[in-house]
Amino acid sequence: MKEKKAWVINGFLGLLFILLVAAFGLFAIASSDSNGGRAAGVVLIAAAALLSSSITALQPNQAVVVTFFGSYVGTIRESGLWLTIPLAVRKKISLRVRNFNSVKLKVNDVLGNPIEIAAVVVFRVVDSAKATFDVDNYEQFVEIQSETALRHVASKYPYDVFDEDGKSLRGNADEVALELARELQDRLSVAGVEVMEARLTHLAYSTEIASAMLQRQQATAILAARQKIVEGAVGMVQLAIEQLQRDGVVELDEERKAAMINNLLVSIVSDRSASPVINTGSLY
Repeated sequence: MKEKKAWVINGFLGLLFILLVAAFGLFAIASSDSNGGRAAGVVLIAAAALLSSSITALQPNQAVVVTFFGSYVGTIRESGLWLTIPLAVRKKISLRVRNFNSVKLKVNDVLGNPIEIAAVVVFRVVDSAKATFDVDNYEQFVEIQSETALRHVASKYPYDVFDEDGKSLRGNADEVALELARELQDRLSVAGVEVMEARLTHLAYSTEIASAMLQRQQATAILAARQKIVEGAVGMVQLAIEQLQRDGVVELDEERKAAMINNLLVSIVSDRSASPVINTGSLY
């Protein structure tokens, strides 16, 4: 079902018309001596009471869904005082921007590790007819679908990776948030809801594996750092040997090159500062 505009007239004009009808009715009852005149006055007063039931006051960012004997006749969106169809059922629905904070969910990432994750969803109703008639309770629908989408997105990525080409929940929060917002929009379009933003508010390993995964992260980080250190050390040794040979500072045979490479690599890669040993004799 799609939203459409309901029939309305200005509420102040409608209120003035209702007062005039009621005044004529009272005047007819008071001034008429016949039963027919009094009956007409009663009818006018009843009509005024019937019309007064259709007066609707609307605040900004609020809509009223109007149904007449079970049929949807339209939605009033403009704020103010309005007169609509008499005997119609009017249901107010908020169009304001709202936040939904999900509870902390325990899910498994793509590697099977249990993690805790939560998100905040910013949304608003853009189609009052869909929000009223296509789902039973659109607020509860938003809540359930948000948690379902969050579980699905979290299961597509690992919690963390140290590979530069890989994506993770911790390292690519913006990309994960965009994918979560897109999936939520696909799920919530049936309820006439627009997803304005979705962001992760909590992300952590589950308590039962948190300490083990912390050790794994530390070991992986140390290994990645060591690889960078070794790559840099090899490059520095190559530059040093090339510069010594180019400048003709010393003639190095293969054995001396090997000894120099060994000493330079040890001093660069070592965790502690190198302690120099002064050799006063021959290299051989």
